[in-house]
Amino acid sequence: MTIVVAAAVIIEDDRVLLTRRPEGQHLAGLWEFPGGKLEDGESPEEAVVRECREECGIEVEVFGIFDVTHHRYPDQDVLLLFYRCELRGGPVRHLQIADHAWVAPSDLDEYPLPPADVRVVARLQALQP
Repeated sequence: MTIVVAAAVIIEDDRVLLTRRPEGQHLAGLWEFPGGKLEDGESPEEAVVRECREECGIEVEVFGIFDVTHHRYPDQDVLLLFYRCELRGGPVRHLQIADHAWVAPSDLDEYPLPPADVRVVARLQALQP
């Protein structure tokens, strides 16, 4: 079975928001774009707004798909829907995340991210002047 995940690509002042997965979770300690699994009956756009609120206390507005990727982990398949979002309320709080960072796209390689996020990182880096 494939798990569908919606994630936010939030860029502010030429930096993108990354959150760090807490210990005890799948892929613990890795950095990622904020978001999570869709709940029953929930649209991906609704999921990304809810997850940003639940995980880090921010309000976002969704503007559309940034990228779509599929990744097969040893224990599960994941379809990731990355949405371009704008921050509408903050600040970032550590409610269900271990940490957060605002990172220039050129520095994203310094943060260990899940393999499923590699393509999005490449797209963000290609957008740089």
